[in-house]
Amino acid sequence: METAFTRLVGVRYPIVQTGMGWVAGPRLVAGAANAGVLGVLASATMTVDQLRSAVREVKSRTPEGTSFGVNLRADAGDAAERARLIIDEGVRVASFALAPSAELIARLKDAGVVVIPSVGARRHAEKVAAWGADAVIVQGGEGGGHTGDVATTVLLPQVVDAVDIPVVAAGGFGDGRGLVAALAYGAAGIAMGTRFLLTSDSTVPDAVKAAYLKATVKDVVVTTAVDGLPHRMLRSELVDSLERAGRAGALARAVRHAAGFRRISGLTWSRMVRDGLAMKHGKDLSWSQVLLAANTPMLLKASMVEGRTDLGIMASGQVAGVIDDLPSCAELVSRVMAEAHAVLERLHGAHPPHPHPHPHGTLPPPG
Repeated sequence: METAFTRLVGVRYPIVQTGMGWVAGPRLVAGAANAGVLGVLASATMTVDQLRSAVREVKSRTPEGTSFGVNLRADAGDAAERARLIIDEGVRVASFALAPSAELIARLKDAGVVVIPSVGARRHAEKVAAWGADAVIVQGGEGGGHTGDVATTVLLPQVVDAVDIPVVAAGGFGDGRGLVAALAYGAAGIAMGTRFLLTSDSTVPDAVKAAYLKATVKDVVVTTAVDGLPHRMLRSELVDSLERAGRAGALARAVRHAAGFRRISGLTWSRMVRDGLAMKHGKDLSWSQVLLAANTPMLLKASMVEGRTDLGIMASGQVAGVIDDLPSCAELVSRVMAEAHAVLERLHGAHPPHPHPHPHGTLPPPG
């Protein structure tokens, strides 16, 4: 299935496996890439040396020339160093959870790297498009992790109409029907996080996967108790206790987690302070919110790496409530594409295709 996105990044299918911290490691990314979609390594929870090793491991697990990406924190103090690593290692795509600067976009593009920021608002998409981004991932409120309050079905068409670059839809996607729906809105593909987390290629511990599979749609909630910002995750006893603890208790916990993340990441306190300042820049964040943000990496690690559903948080899209199995990446992608083609075949049987499809997202004939 060819779209503007597949042509841009050199993959077979218009699907992205998103860069989830502690989850999107070499095994999952290679599994996604070998299945014909864009796998994205999560680098924020890796040191620079660990990222270099992870990139090389993905290469060793995939045929030469296979496209994959690395997700970067644009506000990190060592973002330039990580960008240089991507360039030196020949990585095809750089994705960003926060908008990178125009200078960083230009530097990556000059080296032949495709730049794809993620956004949660039309104005952000317009900004990065004006700065030279090659494509944009737009996440609606159904998506996991830090999220907004506008549904994908409302946000996606706004962004598609606002920019002239390929738009990838995220938030609420998990099957072929969703892919066709996104294409109908004018998107050039979909991005899935939770659905790829819940595969046999994911290294997330079995106990944590079981908690996701058990969850209903109503068990996936948005809370500000972790870091002061809206964060979508599975409801758990820990989330309930964080919400009951109040700001003083949360701050004490955050200080401990900040120290732990510093040891794991190799960052100095001065670097962490600089990163905190970068987080505050242009945002209405209090210092307590910046400090509380230290909760996120460590609480995610407790669940996604150590399997402690009692001590960790489990970021999740709402789609977790309708997922009930753990296919391999290859099985998942095959299923999604088969379902998408079946839906398209029914649609083409009922109505002839429009002679002038949207230039970014197309509804190709089945087959």
